[in-house]
Amino acid sequence: MCKLVLIDDNPIDHYIMRTMLYNNEACKQATYTFDGSMILEYIEENRSAAEKLPDVIFLDLTMPDFSGWEFLDRFEQMKNSFNKNIEVYVMTSSVRESDKERSSQYKCVNSFISKPLSKQTLNYICEHSIS
Repeated sequence: MCKLVLIDDNPIDHYIMRTMLYNNEACKQATYTFDGSMILEYIEENRSAAEKLPDVIFLDLTMPDFSGWEFLDRFEQMKNSFNKNIEVYVMTSSVRESDKERSSQYKCVNSFISKPLSKQTLNYICEHSIS
């Protein structure tokens, strides 16, 4: 079962993700938050317990208090401190090529996805990220 985290400041995107995950057999555990720093703290606290860590993180870039870029900077620094490959998918409404290029500079980013996320893409990611 895939453990998924959505970090996004838009409650509508939380609702859409919940709707797409309804009855999804590959992903029965999902966490939704507006605060990426809270997820980083959780990962740091549980870094030695791989079973508690998420398999997949969907990350919005443009958030007011703690941006996706700040999340990626910190995650990139700490990713070698835990024994699990957590897949990070940048999921944003940005269509700027510079954002796509910048996100590709992070080794932890699996893919850059423009919103809206399709159910087929979500299902594929969940099915192939099962720990």
